[in-house]
This record gives sequence, C-alpha cells and structure tokens, in this order.
Amino acid sequence: MSMGTPIDQQWARVRGRLREEVGEATYKSWLKPLTLAGIEDGEVRIAVPTRFMRDWVVTHFVDRLRALWAIENAGIEGVDIVVAKTRPIAVEPPCMPADRRKHESDSEKTPAPAVISALSDAEIGAQLDPRFTFDSFVVGKPNELAHAAARRVAEASRVTFNPLFLYGGVGLGKTHLMHAIAAHIRRQQPDRRVLYLSAEKFMYQFIRALRYKHTVGFKEMFRSVDVLMIDDVQFISGKESTQEEFFHTFNALVDQNRQVVISADKSPSDLEGMEERLRSRLGWGLVADIHPTTYELRLGILQAKSERQQTVAIPDKVLEYLAHKITSNVRELEGALNRLVAHAELVGRPVTLESTQELLHDLLRANDRRVTIDEIQKKVAEHFNIKLADMHSARRSRSVARPRQVAMYLAKQLTARSLPEIGRKFGGRDHTTVMHAVRKIDELCAGDRAFAEDVELLRRMLEN
Repeated sequence: MSMGTPIDQQWARVRGRLREEVGEATYKSWLKPLTLAGIEDGEVRIAVPTRFMRDWVVTHFVDRLRALWAIENAGIEGVDIVVAKTRPIAVEPPCMPADRRKHESDSEKTPAPAVISALSDAEIGAQLDPRFTFDSFVVGKPNELAHAAARRVAEASRVTFNPLFLYGGVGLGKTHLMHAIAAHIRRQQPDRRVLYLSAEKFMYQFIRALRYKHTVGFKEMFRSVDVLMIDDVQFISGKESTQEEFFHTFNALVDQNRQVVISADKSPSDLEGMEERLRSRLGWGLVADIHPTTYELRLGILQAKSERQQTVAIPDKVLEYLAHKITSNVRELEGALNRLVAHAELVGRPVTLESTQELLHDLLRANDRRVTIDEIQKKVAEHFNIKLADMHSARRSRSVARPRQVAMYLAKQLTARSLPEIGRKFGGRDHTTVMHAVRKIDELCAGDRAFAEDVELLRRMLEN
C-alpha cells in the first residue's frame, strides 16, 4: 500500500488523539519519536529508535494505537512496533549559541586521540573500598531484598532486570552493596567492563566534556561499558543538561542489554527535580528499598565488626547498649565502635558501659529527650522478648510479670509521673501495684548481680 497523503493524515490524527489522551509529558517521552514505517497486508508498521522504547510502547500503548488506527482506517487490522536505527541525539547545554553549536559539531566529527585517553576508566570511575564486600555485609529483614537483588546482578551471566535501583536513607548500606557488586563482577568476570562512580562525578565529567569539546569521547566511554553503576543519582535533580545526557546514556545501555545499577536516597517516583521520563525509566527494572535498621540488625553489625577487629574486647552489654542507643544509621554506629576501640588501644583501659557513656557523650546527647512510659514499655518488652500488649494485660506468669515490674520501676525512676498515673498506663492497675513492683525490683537488684546489670543497661539506654 502506498504512503500517500491520506495515510499521512490518518497517522497525524492518531498521534494527535494520543497526545490529548496521555498528556504532553508522556507524549514527549514515549510517542513523539514514533514514525510511520509502512503498511502491508492490513498491518501498520511503526518505527521507534531503540529496542528499549519498543518494549515499552508494546507494553503500554500498542492496544490503544490499534484501536485508534481502526477508527481512522477500517482496513487496518494490526500494529507492529519495529526498531529502526536512527542517528543518536546529540546533547547540548541549553541556550547554546549557534556559532558554538557549529564549532562543537565540527570538533566531534574527528575527535582527537587525546579525548579517549583523557576520559579513562581510572579517571572517571571511583575507587572501590576493599572492606565493602558481600561477605562483610550483615543481612537482616530491612535489607534482605536489596542484598538478594545485588547478589543476583553480581552473579548472573545475563541481565535479569534493568536497572537495579537501590534506595534508602543515609548510612544504611547502599554504597556498600554498590561496591560489593562491582568488586564481585571484576573478580569473577574480569572481561566485563564495570564503571562505578557518583552522579556528581558523572555531571563533572559531562561538563568537562562540553567545555573541552570532548563529548564524543564522553559518550563512547559511558556507552561502551558492560555495567554502569551510578551512586546517589539524586544529585542530578534539577540539572537538566546532565539529566538529558544520563537519559540517553541509560537508554543506549539498556537497549544493548548492558546492566545498569543506580542508588538514591528516595524511590524513583519520589525524586524531586527529575524529569518524568527519567523517573519512569529508573523505576522500570527492580526497585529495592533498604529500610531503617532494627535493633537485631544493628547488634549483628556491631558483633561482626567487633569480631573482625580482634584487638580490643568489647563486652556484649556495651554492644547491646550501642545498638539500642544509636539508631540513626549504620555509619554512625560503626563510627562509635571505632572510637571505643581507638580509645582503648591508646589509653590501655578496658571498655565498660561507664567509659562508653563518657566517651560517646556527644553522640548520645543527640538522642536526649524526655523519656515516656510508652517508650519504657517498648524497650523493656524488646529486651525481655515479650509482646508490648503484655504490659497492659492481666497475665501474671513470671515471664510477663517480671518485665512488667521492671517497666514500672523504670517509669518511677525516669519520669515525673505519679504512682496512680503509672498504674493507669499499665492496664489500669492500682498505685499499690506499682509500689510493690518498685520494692520487688529493688530487692532483686540487691541480691542478683546479673539482673541488676540488665536493669542498669535498660536505664542507661532510656536515660541517655
């Protein structure tokens, strides 16, 4: 069938209706690059520039395209989306003068040999920290999905999901996993080119390439790797030119079935200042969240790190205290342990709860706040491994009653609440019950050193 004017007009109307239905942003990202390639045996062939885009259009728009074509032309029975190689889109900074565009275009036709050498892996990529391996990563519920996904990417012989997007707060392990992936691939598959760097470094190299008219070398460097890993991608939020180049680099790599791994402090949908089309692409693979740490995970991390250093003995009570007190992030937690070890090595004194509290007073002060009965109940329940609801229940078995008495005792010691007020917070109990709990815990502490240490540990965790 010939490509006469009526067909062109039909295609224009189909595009126009799609534009109205999906909105300007989606149309610009996904549908504007579509071109009419031909019609044969009742089937329309529509061309897209990359396989990545073809897969997306087939998944999200092909049914609507078929319906709109049927409205325009009763002879159309199907729509086929095909990949047609097109000239790569050149990236230019906004508002670049025409004479500079011409000059840069001329310079890119025959890049100087120095361009590629100036953009070497050693210069662009970040150094990997040898401490950050899968073996040294402590796995718990908050990070098990991210860890499993990172392992799969590192060990797989083919790309299973693309990109892998890791996100979470500061100091929760994103960079550790990124380094572990890169190190594992370089060790097990040395023939694969792995490029790991921060988003800030990516932007710096892009600006440098623009300034010195080395954009061809820049594009070749980033689009020829087997695995591209970008850390802290939120850094390019609001930076339109860098986002544009990253967008095309990302598309080129995914289209060639190259692995892309990204990390950020937020999920793709929550990245402010990021173009909609880029957020959409970042969320197309596997998005794995690293949640804030639990007490068990923090304690496991401290125990593992304490065992590895093997120079200073850290009592279990101190590790438990740190795991309870420093909840912000793993980086701060490890920093606290490093300070304890360094202090013990330098002054030659053993690590104790008292010395820990004194040495880390600045870190612990950040957690200073009014202690509440609710918080006391929660901490005591966690410590004795009972349900929080048991603090208010009528159960009288010793496994429940004793922790409840400890919580009442600490509420009397650490809050300004009256005995009747404390009793009401423990399931409406009478003030005499609270008085009995306080006397009982005093007696037990006087006669049982281990029990007294447990109560003292809880008091320190809540008080400081």
